[in-house]
Amino acid sequence: MSLFKARDWWSTILGEKEEFDQGCLCLANVDNSGNGQDKIIVGSFMGYLRIFSPHPTKTGDGAQAEDLLLEVDLRDPVLQVEVGKFVSGTEMLHLAVLHSRKLCVYSVSGTLGNVEHGNQYQMKLIYEHNLQRTACNMTYGSFGGVKGRDLICIQSIDGMLMVFEQESYAFGRFLPGFLLPGPLAYSSRTDSFITVSSCRQVESYKYQVLAFATDADKRQETEQQKLGSGKRLVVDWTLNIGEQALDICIVSFNQSASSVFVLGERNFFCLKDNGQIRFMKKLDWSPSCFLPYCSVSEGTINTLIGNHNNMLHIFQDVTLKWATQLPHIPVAVRVGCLHDLKGVIVTLSDDGHLQCSYLGTDPSLFQAPNVESRELNYDELDVEMKELQKIIKDVNKSQGVWPMTEREDDLNVSVVVSSNFDSVSQATDVEVGTDLVPSVTVKVTLQNTVVLQKVKLSVCVQPPLELTCDQFTFEFMNRNPDGIPRVIQCKFRLPLKLICLPGQPSKTASHKITIDTNKSPVSLLSLFPGFASQSDDDQVNVMGFHFLGGSRVTLLASKTSQRYRIQSEQFEDLWLITSELILRLQEYFEKQGVKDFACSFSGSMPLQEYFELIDDHFELRINGEKLEELLSERAVQFRAIQRRLLTRFKDKTPAPLQHLDTLLDGTYKQVIALADAVEENQGSLFQSFTRLKSATHLVILLIGLWQKLSADQIAILEAAFLPLQEDTQELGWEETVDAAISHLLKTCLSKSSKEQALNLNSQLNIPKDTSQLKKHITLLCDRLAKGGRLCLSTDAAAPQTMVMPGGCTTIPESDLEERSVEQDSTELFTNHRHLTAETSRPEVSPLQGVSE
Repeated sequence: MSLFKARDWWSTILGEKEEFDQGCLCLANVDNSGNGQDKIIVGSFMGYLRIFSPHPTKTGDGAQAEDLLLEVDLRDPVLQVEVGKFVSGTEMLHLAVLHSRKLCVYSVSGTLGNVEHGNQYQMKLIYEHNLQRTACNMTYGSFGGVKGRDLICIQSIDGMLMVFEQESYAFGRFLPGFLLPGPLAYSSRTDSFITVSSCRQVESYKYQVLAFATDADKRQETEQQKLGSGKRLVVDWTLNIGEQALDICIVSFNQSASSVFVLGERNFFCLKDNGQIRFMKKLDWSPSCFLPYCSVSEGTINTLIGNHNNMLHIFQDVTLKWATQLPHIPVAVRVGCLHDLKGVIVTLSDDGHLQCSYLGTDPSLFQAPNVESRELNYDELDVEMKELQKIIKDVNKSQGVWPMTEREDDLNVSVVVSSNFDSVSQATDVEVGTDLVPSVTVKVTLQNTVVLQKVKLSVCVQPPLELTCDQFTFEFMNRNPDGIPRVIQCKFRLPLKLICLPGQPSKTASHKITIDTNKSPVSLLSLFPGFASQSDDDQVNVMGFHFLGGSRVTLLASKTSQRYRIQSEQFEDLWLITSELILRLQEYFEKQGVKDFACSFSGSMPLQEYFELIDDHFELRINGEKLEELLSERAVQFRAIQRRLLTRFKDKTPAPLQHLDTLLDGTYKQVIALADAVEENQGSLFQSFTRLKSATHLVILLIGLWQKLSADQIAILEAAFLPLQEDTQELGWEETVDAAISHLLKTCLSKSSKEQALNLNSQLNIPKDTSQLKKHITLLCDRLAKGGRLCLSTDAAAPQTMVMPGGCTTIPESDLEERSVEQDSTELFTNHRHLTAETSRPEVSPLQGVSE
């Protein structure tokens, strides 16, 4: 327990869903008992009035039944409660309760009980005043210097001060220039009312001036008043504090001096009687209430200030003396004498948490037990440690980071894609050029056999595909017994026609790739039934595809050999049709019962075309960085010119602007133009990154066909080449992929132990150019061609016996040794089966989706 935590002496919760404010709490000997003990009076906006006399048997006890002396439902909201000498003919204390349209004065008395239930308390109405105006707050005191009785002043919402001389109404006056009511206090030494107006200034009005001013019922000045008959209400003094005030309190040092304390929204002011600032304190937090009281040190005043951080600070003038933690945000604070305990701090929150606490610390009674000393057998400890490390290593090998479900049917996720497009497209942009953008409905079904605490469904697709909603959360009342996060993933394919339409085949193209198979060619009509007509018998071996937006791809099936050719004007457009072709061929031969079907790629690896896309993407990143630097410089220049102009405008002696206005206008236009250029470059960068990801998928697909890589090896390549879902200036694709490939080259694809000893930097920075990245990609292909094996362990590379086909120029192995690459990538590769939707998602085909 913290030493600076308020010590709970007694506490209770008032009612249910009741609201309270700073005027709802009061401490006084309201029943005029002979022991002089204070009682806690609390009123609520629900109309309940409660009086407490805490008697805890031990520190920290909650409220007992006998602690509540009285509870009354007054039917009307209680705005403020005060205790004073409000009844004529007696100096006994009475309770004043302010409602929105009524002021009531009660007497509280107790009768000694003759049974075990204790004393009985009752509240009797002495008199009440019905208000013609809606009340806001009130203050009381010996107005005009009267002796032995207290008068009450009520401030209305529309700025009228209504003075009541106990049972009778005295007068009412409107405050000049009034807009909204502020806190109100009375200074007995100067016989003045002090408030804070909407102009954010403290104002003081003499009682005598109020008494002899124009009557409030006659707000319009008559001709006689203009000629000198009657007096206008004038302010005694004002002080501009520059902020709204939360509360005002008057504290007297002695009979010759008093101080006016004002709690602002960010500052705390102490003023003299004449409105001069005695001192002020800037607060680093937002205050909620305060209470000044006399200090034991002569000439100083202590102040309790509560804030919205559940803290209570004690200041001596401007010096912080103590800070204590509260269990709630206080809206009212008082100090009193309860149960012969002086200096009890009583706090009240807006939701009814009433607490009596004190400052200080409790001594710790804990003593550490004596530990029996014994000699340690380090040999046994080493054996035990090795056994534990072996168990941990075996567990880490057998499962991933997150434990999978114990049974596969605990939670099942199934996806059904509608066979027909939506009749009305749900796309944001219904048209792309001359093409209409369709939409399709996907139904995701979740079935669980165990009780789950929270299920979060995330659906992920790649650009340019979009979702109407990608996050769903299902809340359940019962908790999961172990509370362990579990992840289930389901992949699904979307129809090709969602982004691709039938088109005319093209005889020529800039980019071509050929896929070899070990089976006879299949009719393209059987593979893509929705993209050709059955009557086109002469064109069964040629098919055209038209992407939304204008790109075209042609697919040709050889009549004599077991090959398929895909060609297009854009290199990145080849991936989707190539991937779909391989998937549909595999599905076709599986239906035919053929198990030994295989695809391969024997052509040259199209690295040069891939590198051109890398260069285009990197150039846009560099341009974006330069544009942002220029925008930052112009913004600094724009603010500097603004400051110069503001100084000129504030100068009492006007000076020539010296074309500063022209310079400001020109700089503003440059800022707008640069901002547009940055936005345009970001759009181009997003499109370039999408093209680069498509080309990367194609390269990974061709490498897998070329070297006949397993699914695990392809997953490693995807983790290395596609580590990011989106590209940013702080962390870009180039430096991340370069670090990942360098890690592969120095671990599983290393040629010698010297390469494995290379250290990688832990910081990723944008490179100067892409030459090193392109060399490492080429070197990766070279190592794979020579028999390299992709794995996540640091075992030595397999013997390099295979010969790489043409198209990849090898790089001297010393190039990697000379360069220290830029990241220790022990965490670059993640098992996609255990990824949560909150952290990252695996890359999928644009026609694939992932639901988790």
